[in-house]
Amino acid sequence: MSAVLLLLGTFLLSLVGTAGVRRYALARSVMDIPNERSSHSVPTPRGGGVAIVLSFLLALPVAWGIGLIDARTSLAFLIPGAFIALIGFVDDHRHIPARWRLLGHFLGAAALLAAVGGLPPIRFAGEFWHLGLFGDALALFYLVWLLNLYNFMDGIDGIASLEAMTVCLGGILCYWLLGQESRVWLPLLLAGAVGGFLLWNFPPARIFMGDAGSGFLGLVLGGFSLQAAWAGGQLFWCWLILLGVFVVDATWTLLQRLLRGERVYEAHRSHAYQRAARRIGAHRGVSLAVVAINLCWLLPIAVLVCLERIDGLPGLILAYAPLVLVAALLGAGRPDGQ
Repeated sequence: MSAVLLLLGTFLLSLVGTAGVRRYALARSVMDIPNERSSHSVPTPRGGGVAIVLSFLLALPVAWGIGLIDARTSLAFLIPGAFIALIGFVDDHRHIPARWRLLGHFLGAAALLAAVGGLPPIRFAGEFWHLGLFGDALALFYLVWLLNLYNFMDGIDGIASLEAMTVCLGGILCYWLLGQESRVWLPLLLAGAVGGFLLWNFPPARIFMGDAGSGFLGLVLGGFSLQAAWAGGQLFWCWLILLGVFVVDATWTLLQRLLRGERVYEAHRSHAYQRAARRIGAHRGVSLAVVAINLCWLLPIAVLVCLERIDGLPGLILAYAPLVLVAALLGAGRPDGQ
């Protein structure tokens, strides 16, 4: 009963907190003003992701206190998560130069990586591979990339919130299928925190997430995947598969822009999801399409990998291949005129 009350309280705190952040943003003119690189047309308050951050982080010590998680897990996400959210909050209010922002991202990611024990042995071709320091370096860049790509992908109403919720629910299902019910609480609490915000962010959005929320979600979801890998090598592949829509769209778009020599840290609207939203003239259809892809395509493949019906890497390739094709067909990474 206490666990259910905590989950409900996390949702309600996020719901009420988002309303408070929205009033604050309107009073202080913390607004996202449309420009030629925007995917919206109406000035909208931003920074609502702070409510996600606060409700989830406040739930962690309570979850520890009632025995749902241990102290190390609570601190692993509490301190790095708060640090990354603080960087995003400051950047939402006054710009932080890209190099200093990136340095902060590496520091926060390194703290989380150390707290979860680094990169565990990864299951590949039926064997467990110990990558040592090289694996830890890869994991560090992986966390920083997830943190930033989540920021890149938070460009239309509801998409980042719905992605986080469906990925968490997919991860919960994989834990349950493997009989690891004790691990479901962190993703459940995050889904509850995001759910309260989603009621304000669902198209048409009344408030945007902002860097504080999007970067935080990217880091925490990456941390979940590394933590899961310690529980079972195939679980890392499951989380990576579930994150496929965001990983493929952001990575493909970045590579296309790099090949053209563009400044990848500059704002743009050439992601596949942004181009799709302009084609159909609405955000809701694209955000709901992401939900459908996650639940009807990526989740079944993740379950097959979880149950060891498919090996991790072949499952990842199977999951990502059509997403790459869709990104290419939509012209992800190309200039608007192409």
